Amino acid sequence: MALKSSSYQTSATPISLFAHLVFIAIFILVLVWLLKFREGLSFQSDNKLKLFNLHPLFMVIGFVLISGQAIMTYKTFPATRKRQKLVHMTLNFIALVAAIVGLYAVFQYHHDLGIPHVYTLHSWFGISTASLFFLQWLFGFFAFWVRARDSTTRANLAPWHVLLGMVIFSMAILSAVTGLIEKFTFMSLRRGQEALIVNFTGLLIFLFGVSVGCTVLLPRSY
Repeated sequence: MALKSSSYQTSATPISLFAHLVFIAIFILVLVWLLKFREGLSFQSDNKLKLFNLHPLFMVIGFVLISGQAIMTYKTFPATRKRQKLVHMTLNFIALVAAIVGLYAVFQYHHDLGIPHVYTLHSWFGISTASLFFLQWLFGFFAFWVRARDSTTRANLAPWHVLLGMVIFSMAILSAVTGLIEKFTFMSLRRGQEALIVNFTGLLIFLFGVSVGCTVLLPRSY
């Protein structure tokens, strides 16, 4: 799916380097936000906000960032195709586990406080994204790993797998950004350090999504 026209001289390498820098920036901002401004993280605490905070932690860092890294594997990890496939599948599995933990945290938080489940647009996008991601992982596992020797099937399915993967990743970006907007609104943030951190995190998540998409489109440098 990479662009092959001679008019495109830029390889995926500089874009992927930018994506990794954005990855680090998002990682730092999310931790600063949750640990400094949102009272920390805990599965077991009388302060239920610490339980909720696990939701953005696992959904942003574990789900969005790791799945984005998985997508870039074929352009950034110089190895045999089989090893690239293994890394891609493993990272996506880690992202899937992170999504499950993140969803558990928010459902448990709502249950403990008697808050209704899945009533916002953000939650609709989030549940849909996680469900499609799970189905996509199963599809990829059986089509490209279990039946790896069937080259004809792989060749026919690969474009659809890539396309659906990018659609789901875009949905993950949208879910994360709408989640930040929702949290920003619920907390009635206006100005100040926390507001800046939340806004910059959302902006960087968007830039990460764009850079991952560009990495997929541009040719590898090796």
